[in-house]
Amino acid sequence: MDTYDVIVIGAGAAGCVVAARLSEDPERRVLLLEAGGHNKRLSVKAPAAFSAQFGTKLDWEYWTEPEENLFGRSLHEPRGKLMGGCSSMNAMMYVRGNRFDYDSWAAEGAAGWSADEVLPFFTRSEDNGDLAGPYHGRGGPMHVETRDPDPVARRMVDACVEAGFERLTDLNGAQQEGVAFTQVNQKRGMRHDAATAFLGPARGRPNLTIKTGALVHRVRLDGGRATSVEVSFGKSLEQFGADGEIVLCAGAFGTPEILQRSGIGPAEHLKSVGVPSLVDLPAVGRHLMEHPFQFLNWELVGDDIGLSDLSHPKHLARWLATRKGKLTSNVGEALAFFRTDSSLPAPDMELVLAPLFFWEHGKREHPRPAFSIGLSYVAPISRGSVMIASPDPGQKARVSLRMLSHDSEVRALVAGVHKAREIVSQPAMDGMRGAEINPGLWVRTDEAISEYVRHTVEHTYHPACSARIGSPEDGACDAELRVHGVDGLRIADASAMPTITRGNTHAPTLMIGERCADFIRNPARVATAVA
Repeated sequence: MDTYDVIVIGAGAAGCVVAARLSEDPERRVLLLEAGGHNKRLSVKAPAAFSAQFGTKLDWEYWTEPEENLFGRSLHEPRGKLMGGCSSMNAMMYVRGNRFDYDSWAAEGAAGWSADEVLPFFTRSEDNGDLAGPYHGRGGPMHVETRDPDPVARRMVDACVEAGFERLTDLNGAQQEGVAFTQVNQKRGMRHDAATAFLGPARGRPNLTIKTGALVHRVRLDGGRATSVEVSFGKSLEQFGADGEIVLCAGAFGTPEILQRSGIGPAEHLKSVGVPSLVDLPAVGRHLMEHPFQFLNWELVGDDIGLSDLSHPKHLARWLATRKGKLTSNVGEALAFFRTDSSLPAPDMELVLAPLFFWEHGKREHPRPAFSIGLSYVAPISRGSVMIASPDPGQKARVSLRMLSHDSEVRALVAGVHKAREIVSQPAMDGMRGAEINPGLWVRTDEAISEYVRHTVEHTYHPACSARIGSPEDGACDAELRVHGVDGLRIADASAMPTITRGNTHAPTLMIGERCADFIRNPARVATAVA
């Protein structure tokens, strides 16, 4: 059995960070295991092609159990199964969340995770091509920039300003509330995913081993310590030992699955599916959070057609030759944050402004040019679960989002629909605004909009909190990301978030990876800070 100092499970956003940072020490032998394959694919590199990956071999392709509050619909949850994980599949939006999120984490017991304390771990990763100052970094591995937006997106931003939004240049600075063009993880017209940014410079290190096609069955425990990982490569089953630590970075679905298959989780549930319970942690697989996402669409009239001709071969030819043009769009070219209730402590709604028709994960088409506004409800209170149905690693867990379990969430989305319509009615959209496609002018009353939302709402591809920081009664790991009741095992991905952040989850996941690597590299400093 080959043995390493650290084994990192999952080469998603955080896993790439952890493996790259820990392998900076030439004396530390690091193994990174990834179930998928390489990220050198056109649909990965060309930013606007991200949704083409959904439902392919690059997608774990989870589907939720029938959602009781959504008329029994099962929702597709794409998850990246390749180097870079979801950072190689997402829409590249670099949004850290709101200061209130992190200060709430700290206030609720996650010591060391306040906004001021996590900021250095955001800036450490960042190489921002546009913004500087105390909120941003230069020279880090992950490139961040604002691309030149489509004219339709510019008009949509102008309309937001006319509707009362403050025009911002930075949604990751002192103020989140307002509207701005999206900061994206791109470099030279291509996606800059975590595998490229962090592992690219690290691949030549002799102390870093990367194995793809590695399906992790379970972490093996010996005397209360995580000592090895059981992995299959096709039909071959292997074990790898860890002298130091094992870090779970398999995502909000994969991490609780592996914990449960390892006998770490709700004891009664594990026994019911044939897994011996070794460490009873009731919260493993519980507290799953996701941002509900409601799209609205309008037809475009006039000369500007937005990205409606994105699939034309001329755009691919231009991108291949110059890395410029419409294929460099991340689709959600501008973002706006606001409060649906002025009494709220922070924005609860994110608007995603897109100069094309987007519906059903980008699979549905419309015969005429169109634009979209997506409503991401970033302050949900519903909680779901991720529970294995058997010890078989080839069988996906049962995922229940239990989305919109509370009427207040629906009311917020209804308010968002009204706000989106107000924005589109502004003078900036005159001469461009066509017929409303979805929901349509006949869906006008709050009651009708509420029903429409439950019939059509999706999610923002942001599952989180399923193996969260918390006490042994309500969490899976402590504030240093150590799994309760197990030595030598940590969690570093979006599943560790105590509550979901107000915004896209990629940037916070990178930050969690940076923090985990720092905990492992500097245990004496952490111990001193805690004392």
